[in-house]
Amino acid sequence: MENLEMIKKELKEGNVAIAIRKLDILIENSLPSDELYYLRGNAYRKLGNWQMALNNYLEAIERNPNSPAQQAKEMTMDILNFYNKDMFNQ
Repeated sequence: MENLEMIKKELKEGNVAIAIRKLDILIENSLPSDELYYLRGNAYRKLGNWQMALNNYLEAIERNPNSPAQQAKEMTMDILNFYNKDMFNQ
């Protein structure tokens, strides 16, 4: 089983695609915890894939309502609500 600390290190170093692949494998091959979904949500957020980030945060929250994914979801929603798409159409 992949060491979570190694995955966190990959994320910190900017190796987001590698971290996502490793998290996908862990989620598929083990009993996934809220932490795995939270980390994968963070990885997708770093890529700017807001929908996948939110999906993973919601899965983490469903598994553990006290997950830090709750705060991450709220932060992501605040960013998306602030984001002004019209600025890119000028």
